[in-house]
Amino acid sequence: MANKIKILETQNFLLNYFWLYKYKPQNSFPEKKKCLYIFLSETNPQTHTYSNHHHQYSTMASLTCSVSDLSSLLSSGATTNTSNAAAAEFLCGQLNAVSAQLSATTYAIDNTYLLFSAYLVFAMQLGFAMLCAGSVRAKNTMNIMLTNVLDAAAGGLSYYLLGFAFAYGSPSNGFIGRHFFGLKSFPSPAGDYSFFLYQWAFAIAAAGITSGSIAERTQFVAYLLYSSFLTAFVYPVVSHWFWSADGWASPTRPGKDFLFGSGAIDFAGSGVVHMVGGIAGLWGAFIEGPRLGRFDRSGRSVVLRGHSASLVVLGSFLLWFGWYGFNPGSFLIIVKSYGTTNQHGTFYGQWSAIGRTAVTTTLAGSTAALTTLFGKRLLVGHWNVIDVCNGLLGGFAAITSGCSVVEPWAAIVCGFVASWVLIGFNKLAEKLRYDDPLEAAQLHGGCGAWGLIFTGLFATKEYVAEVYSGGPADRPYGLLMGGGWRLLAAQVVQVLVVAGWVTATMGPLFYGLNKLKLLRISRDDEMAGLDLTRHGGFAYVYHDEDPSIRPDHHQFTMRKIEPTNSNFMSPANNNSNTDDDDNNNHVPSSTTINV
Repeated sequence: MANKIKILETQNFLLNYFWLYKYKPQNSFPEKKKCLYIFLSETNPQTHTYSNHHHQYSTMASLTCSVSDLSSLLSSGATTNTSNAAAAEFLCGQLNAVSAQLSATTYAIDNTYLLFSAYLVFAMQLGFAMLCAGSVRAKNTMNIMLTNVLDAAAGGLSYYLLGFAFAYGSPSNGFIGRHFFGLKSFPSPAGDYSFFLYQWAFAIAAAGITSGSIAERTQFVAYLLYSSFLTAFVYPVVSHWFWSADGWASPTRPGKDFLFGSGAIDFAGSGVVHMVGGIAGLWGAFIEGPRLGRFDRSGRSVVLRGHSASLVVLGSFLLWFGWYGFNPGSFLIIVKSYGTTNQHGTFYGQWSAIGRTAVTTTLAGSTAALTTLFGKRLLVGHWNVIDVCNGLLGGFAAITSGCSVVEPWAAIVCGFVASWVLIGFNKLAEKLRYDDPLEAAQLHGGCGAWGLIFTGLFATKEYVAEVYSGGPADRPYGLLMGGGWRLLAAQVVQVLVVAGWVTATMGPLFYGLNKLKLLRISRDDEMAGLDLTRHGGFAYVYHDEDPSIRPDHHQFTMRKIEPTNSNFMSPANNNSNTDDDDNNNHVPSSTTINV
């Protein structure tokens, strides 16, 4: 508050002082204020830029002031006298103080915005945890929850030690970064600690996607190894290619050396995050093979339903909420004007683009959810909330690439197509006997690839120029928007390169773990459930009583609640969430297990 008062007092003083020396007393106060703005526009600003994972942003211009400039403005004659020089020197000091305060305030606002966005993206880990827990059977709940915690914890250390340096260690070559290991010599003009935190939240999101594909049948050591490797090396290299200013396919490379004159536009990570996580999960699930009972002996699909639709819906809403940090937050700064030359006027700036990005994100997800709802109703004959949630997330994964450079109406097209991409890949997975408990490979890999292609078709000229300023004047944009084929070609290259890189790195890792018998659990452990065999007990307390009156303190009892009538529950009404064995129709009312 004191700083604000000081700035206001300084501004009022400068207005009156400046008016006395240069403008006539009869001018009104608005005219006096206008005089100061004219004067400020005559000074030479210094523009500070720093690289982030999308492009180079200009911070608020710092005002500079020289005595000679002000002396000439304040002088009434041809020569500059001593009093004018002293007045000019005094004014320069005041203006520089105001400039420093404004610059510091700008940095504070931008860093606060980025930190808040990082918190939102990190909250998506809770969404992933709830979604995964609800999508698996109750006997594997503790296992999948622990893997989500592991993704964040192991990813934090590996990204701090290696990942961030490989991604953004500038100056570097086009393939991989080589500075900032362990955040050495950080912060720097390239970024502050808030930037690291934000990028770490993205890295662990990619690892969380993979964990869903290999759920219910994977050894814990395999989770630890793949999560660390993904966040320390595989994901950072991809993010360096497309988000670092040094990356060979980045749209923010200095000069005009762009891929197809454009670079690949993947604003918030349809390819960098979602395709990386989805394709890594694809290879893990493919090498492991399907869960026991997922396909019968004739090859027909058998649905192994998750134990809690409520957790799935809760997780989906948390992910939806977090996506407003994922997509709009990827601008990294909010205090940036687009100038007075745009068609909207001075009220329009980066804050407007951020709002538009939130709108396109919402429309794509909503359209995909509704399309999946009615599409699955036509295909299978019922309304399924699990399918709707997956469709919603598929729409979000697709729009993530082009959310900042497309019109809101185009986001509806993106979500509509993403829904059918997901449905189609799920059908293909059944035909190929591929088992993914969360449909992560189909959702994040398939819809992420569609999102990159969508950007190459629908990116608009105006929005591309705003978001990726500083590039060539004739930067390509969407094919269907009249921008030619070059951007689409760059997007196709990204799809192929990401798929190839993840296959070449994660495929051998999962294959080696499988050969060493470190990947899949035993058949008996899988039938009993990972919670009991690997984590010391179940996630839910089925029967709780005073241990002091129990005959054996080393036993616990699971009980299934049966209907009050004597007839056994029919298959149509058997919806118990505590029944972990989908192939058993008769479960005793009480079971005692020694531990």
